[in-house]
Amino acid sequence: MIKILVSPSCASCRKVRKWFEENQIPYEAVNIFSGTLTPDDIKEAITKSENGTDDIISRRSKVFQDSTIDFDDLTVSELIDFVIKNPSVLKRPIIIDDHRLQVGYNAEEIRTFIPRAKRIALKACSEECPKWPNCDHHI
Repeated sequence: MIKILVSPSCASCRKVRKWFEENQIPYEAVNIFSGTLTPDDIKEAITKSENGTDDIISRRSKVFQDSTIDFDDLTVSELIDFVIKNPSVLKRPIIIDDHRLQVGYNAEEIRTFIPRAKRIALKACSEECPKWPNCDHHI
């Protein structure tokens, strides 16, 4: 299942959710400010990021800038506790599936979340199809 860490006021989060809905790809949205963000959500994001905390922590956030904490010196547990208490430090949206993580909305990169079977069907589908563009395979 695809999980998207979001905040209600985030325009990019709304774009991502709309894209998944338009492409009929199921997902679970986790509002980072509603208290449903779990340590496992953060651990999974860190584990799947290519550059560790640099990929998911917003150094421009007020919480980060006001903090005297050196994030590079934190243990994973300390970092997770900090993020749970200060979720606004996360970049948004964060899209996570079984194999990958994407931060933000990128029209090209988000296509990697299209299920494999649907991608194969898309390759077989073309404008020569009589149902095009109303075909279920057309994106």
